[in-house]
Amino acid sequence: MSSKQSILNALKSVAVAPQAMPPINVSPRIDDVIGQFETNLNTVAGTLHREGGLAALQAKVDELTKEGKQVISQVEGVKGNREVPDTAHELRDIDFAVIPGDVAVAENGAIWVNNQHLGHRVTPFICENLFLVVSADKVVANMHQAIKQIGLDSGEFGVFIAGPSKTADIEQALVVGAHGACSLNIYLV
Repeated sequence: MSSKQSILNALKSVAVAPQAMPPINVSPRIDDVIGQFETNLNTVAGTLHREGGLAALQAKVDELTKEGKQVISQVEGVKGNREVPDTAHELRDIDFAVIPGDVAVAENGAIWVNNQHLGHRVTPFICENLFLVVSADKVVANMHQAIKQIGLDSGEFGVFIAGPSKTADIEQALVVGAHGACSLNIYLV
């Protein structure tokens, strides 16, 4: 028997039997999930737009396109001035992306985005500014509730987005937009 095999056999003889994960039942302790979501979203440099829904967002997109900004929209009912391109490389000059969010989390201001609604998975990271649209009834109190509502099939991509891109160095200089969008606006519908 080789040294490697004897070590593996010794490890097997002292291995602990697998144990099932304990159930985690964390009941939400938030009375106003939308208010708490807004507070925590502001903390991570995002902005919540509670009123107006898609009409307010379309008005903002119309204003931006009149200024010559390039806006791509993946949200039904909101029309930008650019279509989804064939390749992700053609997104390099997108100023604003409008994307649906699946679930918003009050405890940390994060929004789950799934690649089924992105067009290209790089869209929320390559655009200069990001608009996410979330249904008000999809704002949950905590990550435990959010995880129960989301899922990924094989080959899918999903990500929690919490505010615009941020990075800081040892001198405590915060840079917003270094690795992705420079602003994040959430529209509740």
